[in-house]
Amino acid sequence: MNNTKKILSGVLALTMAAGFTACGGDDSGSTGGNNAGGGNAGEETTTAEIVTTTAVTVDINTEGLKEDEETLIENAMTQLRDAEPENKEVKWLAHYPINPGTNGASKAVGLDMFERKYGCTVKDYSTTWENRYNDLSTYVLGGEGIDIFPGDDVYNFPKGIISGMFQPIDSYIDMNSAIWQNTKNAMELYNFGGKHFSLVTSVTAEEVVFYNKATIEANGLDDPWELYKAGEWNWDKFKEMLTEFVDEENDQWGLDGYWAENSLLLSCGVPTVGSVNGQLVCNLNDATFEKAMNFQYDLFTAGLVFPREQFTWQEQPQMMGEGRQLFYIIGPYAVDGAPETWTHKIEPENIGVAPVPSPAGSNPYQAAKVNGYALCKGAANPEGAVLFAECNIVAGNDEGTIAISDRKKKDDSKLSDEIIANLKEINELAVQYPVVDLASGCSTDIASYTTQGGDNVGTRAALHGTDWASNREAIADTIIMLVDEVNTELQAKVAEMQ
Repeated sequence: MNNTKKILSGVLALTMAAGFTACGGDDSGSTGGNNAGGGNAGEETTTAEIVTTTAVTVDINTEGLKEDEETLIENAMTQLRDAEPENKEVKWLAHYPINPGTNGASKAVGLDMFERKYGCTVKDYSTTWENRYNDLSTYVLGGEGIDIFPGDDVYNFPKGIISGMFQPIDSYIDMNSAIWQNTKNAMELYNFGGKHFSLVTSVTAEEVVFYNKATIEANGLDDPWELYKAGEWNWDKFKEMLTEFVDEENDQWGLDGYWAENSLLLSCGVPTVGSVNGQLVCNLNDATFEKAMNFQYDLFTAGLVFPREQFTWQEQPQMMGEGRQLFYIIGPYAVDGAPETWTHKIEPENIGVAPVPSPAGSNPYQAAKVNGYALCKGAANPEGAVLFAECNIVAGNDEGTIAISDRKKKDDSKLSDEIIANLKEINELAVQYPVVDLASGCSTDIASYTTQGGDNVGTRAALHGTDWASNREAIADTIIMLVDEVNTELQAKVAEMQ
């Protein structure tokens, strides 16, 4: 451990030095690594017409449903398989409850279906964000029989498997059944040693590109959504539009968004760390990964990235509504709720949205927000946990419940049918081409020097002025070594589960 700390201290020093001596360039001598995360990155393809099958990106609840909407939910329940679970309770540990509280909150449709269809309940075990893993360990070691834990936490996998907190799901589900088809691709991202470890209930785009249609029109630019539909929305066009718009002297700025780095990286299809054929692979030497880093560095050196250092190091999303920024990369939640609460201040009728672009000729990979549950080791009711997950899948994918969600969005957020449909289509890209970075879930050290570091550290650094060749030289060998060590531990732990 002391040796590792010394190595990492040296890595940090070299990385920070690289940040101060950034000097552009393309390290053409790098060797390609293994692709991990969503398919064959860089594979030349054409953009296929997307048939939307998933849509729900906000919670649907049973409070305030219209009479015909109650019937829609009842119809949705017919898709659930018949079962008579002996154990009627599923135990859930998280820093937030599944059951509605006493403060007027309403019941989620998936929970309502679970209770009505199977006569089951979910028992909430309370914890805090800071203590969630300590509490989980205490419960698992104590034999409490906690069944499920949030599956969308980027710190879960593979760390939770190595520490003995999670178990495989393969014995409890049929991944070839119809109900799991929309999440099957994403579950493969959590394939370790040939076993799957996440009950994925839905997949949506982690972030999207927001823009102000009025700004696009006023500057004579092409609409990004129309470019996407024409198969012309890619990194090159993204940079071209930013170049045409940005004019610091006239208070016109380019790309804002605190986690834009992650989405732009994963749009190439290659994460920092992914699972390939059940094995962890670190992609810091991958040629496509290098291409994504160089693209971000080019955006910075061309002055196309919003200079947060000039604005108290904060995002300035309100500039979008003022026509002073071109693109804002953020989660779709930016248009949840009433328009007066939106930080970007774009009027509902001027909202524009497009997927985060990928390289020209590539599949439209998307950084995926993967919702679902981790099945805990020693779970008292794994069968019930799976039934609960399936209720949530149906609640999020049935045409009737989707219609309820659409109605709520229009009522609450004043979104047009067009924007609702566009967001659905972007989510479908994430279903078909999901990419998840496992670096944060390998170890705290690996996360700190890759995905979770500051602006000038690891995979975030290129968009803030550190050329990738220098950065890679400083961190790659050490991080690859650390990932290999984690993979060895992971494979040994999974082997014990045979």
